[in-house]
Amino acid sequence: MTSYGQFCPVAKAMEVLDERWTILIVREMLLGSRHYNDLRRGVPRMSPALLSKRLRSLERVGVVRRDVTAGRTFYTLTRAGEELRPLVESLSAWGMRWIGELGDQDLDAHLLLWDMQRTMPLAEWPRQRTTLEMHLVDPAGVSTHWWIVASGDRFETCDFDPGYEVTASLSGSLRTLVRVWRGEVSWDAALASGELLAAGVARQHVPRWIGTSVFALAPAQ
Repeated sequence: MTSYGQFCPVAKAMEVLDERWTILIVREMLLGSRHYNDLRRGVPRMSPALLSKRLRSLERVGVVRRDVTAGRTFYTLTRAGEELRPLVESLSAWGMRWIGELGDQDLDAHLLLWDMQRTMPLAEWPRQRTTLEMHLVDPAGVSTHWWIVASGDRFETCDFDPGYEVTASLSGSLRTLVRVWRGEVSWDAALASGELLAAGVARQHVPRWIGTSVFALAPAQ
């Protein structure tokens, strides 16, 4: 951890927070990730060695607490870590307002489905097993298939056919779905324009089933 050599509290805070990936690890934990593999899914381009190093650093300064239960390690934010929530939310709002351009390299279907899985409103889904098939086309024109399966009180996302009867399907460009998830385009607008195509009960229910990101675009001020 590099020191700025300043007594300013902003400088002292940034000695902890401005190392690469650190704030994104905090973001993942604020969104509910507790286990190492869950954190890895949220920062897929971060090396395992660097993630471990950053977690140790955050533990050392009192932002993260590491515990072991039944032989399994999990991480939680301390009070100091939880107090970063308004900062992360403000960074999200600022990024949406002022850094809105998405490059092709920013569009990651695995990350999108992981983000959806952990925040989708389970109460909006039918109680019986429900399967949503998604056909997405990435910026390179490559088509991928994904399945979201809701059953009881849990979700599962798959990049292979789970073999269940499909309840509804959704297709379109990965970029469009990311923009809807970010709140830049509404579900209604994307479906009405044909940028996203829905079959079965999808058009009626999918906007409620999936919703938008907890960091979706904030109203302009």
